Amino acid sequence: MTRGPAVRGRVTAVSSNGEYAFTKPNRDSITLLAGLGVEGDVHAGVTVRHRSRVAQDPTQPNLRQVHLIHEELFAEVGAAGFEVTPGDLGENITTLGIDLLGLPVGAVLRIGGSAVLEVTGLRNPCLQIDNFRDGLLKQVVGRDETGNIVRKAGIMSVVRDGGVVRPGDPIEVELPAGPHRPLERV
Repeated sequence: MTRGPAVRGRVTAVSSNGEYAFTKPNRDSITLLAGLGVEGDVHAGVTVRHRSRVAQDPTQPNLRQVHLIHEELFAEVGAAGFEVTPGDLGENITTLGIDLLGLPVGAVLRIGGSAVLEVTGLRNPCLQIDNFRDGLLKQVVGRDETGNIVRKAGIMSVVRDGGVVRPGDPIEVELPAGPHRPLERV
C-alpha cells in the first residue's frame, strides 16, 4: 500500500439485515468479522451469499461481504425526484466525503478504531431498485459519453480486519501500489 496524502471521510450510517430484503435497517453499530462480513447480516460468509450468484456457483468466494454507498448519491437522485435514505439501497455502510466510485481495486478503508476493508469492485444494481422506486435504476446505472456503462450504486468490499463501526467513525483510504485497476462489477 502506498501512503500519499490521506483521503478522509466518515461513516454517516450503518445498516444490516439478517433476512433477504432489498433494504437494510439502520443500526447504532455493526460488527465486521474478518473474512466474513457484517455479523448477523444475510450476506456474510466466506462464499457468495447473493441469491443470483449462489444460483450460478455457490462455491465462488464472497467478494461482496460489505456494501458501501456514498451519501452524496442520495442528493444526486433526490434532485431527480427520488427520495433515498441510508440503508434503502441495501448498503451496510453509508459514507460521506470519499469518492468511492473512483477508488481502485485493492484500496483499503480503515474505519474507526480497528476495522479494515479491502475494495473488490462495483455493485451491479439490478431491477429490484425499480421495485423499490420506479425509475431509480436509470439514475444509478447509465452510460457515459463514449457509451460505457456507469454504475453508481456503491462499491463492494471484503473484511481484512474486524471491528465495530458506528455512524461518525472516520474513514481513511490507502491506495494500493500502482498501476491502479479501475473498479469493475463484482
